[in-house]
Amino acid sequence: MVGALLEAKAVHSGRSAYNHLLVLAQTQNLPRKRVDEVIELIGLREVAHKRAGNFSLGMGQRLGLAAALLGDPQVLVLDEPVNGLDPEGIRWIRGLMKHLASEGRTVFVSSHLMNEMAVTAEHLVVIGRGKLIADCPTDEFIARSSEKSVRVNGPDQARLQQVISAGGGLVKVGDDGALVVSDLEAPRIGELAAREGLVLHELTPQLASLEEAFMELTRDSVQYSGQTAVAASTTPAPAPSQAGPR
Repeated sequence: MVGALLEAKAVHSGRSAYNHLLVLAQTQNLPRKRVDEVIELIGLREVAHKRAGNFSLGMGQRLGLAAALLGDPQVLVLDEPVNGLDPEGIRWIRGLMKHLASEGRTVFVSSHLMNEMAVTAEHLVVIGRGKLIADCPTDEFIARSSEKSVRVNGPDQARLQQVISAGGGLVKVGDDGALVVSDLEAPRIGELAAREGLVLHELTPQLASLEEAFMELTRDSVQYSGQTAVAASTTPAPAPSQAGPR
């Protein structure tokens, strides 16, 4: 069975949250007690008998998620599940998704929130212009980006910059004065500094953020700004045929 959250506000506005879920349960031959279970799980107990039409966007998201979980599905497909949630709600739903995945379920999440996906998803499926761009673990996706750099600090930054540039590195000065070096690996930078007798206080490889990696790897696939989608799963998707909802 697959549970889906696509449009959380697709409810009869005059029904209570409880009755909305009860109707769905009855159409699927699910017991009434399952309605009580998901209401408790999603945190709707206090508003269970209030009209769903008066719910906030965040509370509507919770109701939609409760509906998706009614059948106790092994696969969940969630479209922008944190939409409208406050920071506490986002943290809660992130924990819930990870908990569901830890039970052996597969949770597909379609989202454009790169920062949220970076701390939630274990596996990414990226689709652009209808073509599969990536289907791999999150760490591997970020590592594919060429936007890698090394953060360098020392007591003689000016000299360090000269030496690194002469060695083939592309050097930028960060807002805090640190050197941000691309086109040279950290070991090579250390060797160049040692050869010139320069002291290093910091030599830290920096990986691209998920957002940076996404923008780089999809730049040739974006037809309209903001139209490339990311589908993220909290459990690995072993084959492209199990790609996300978009």
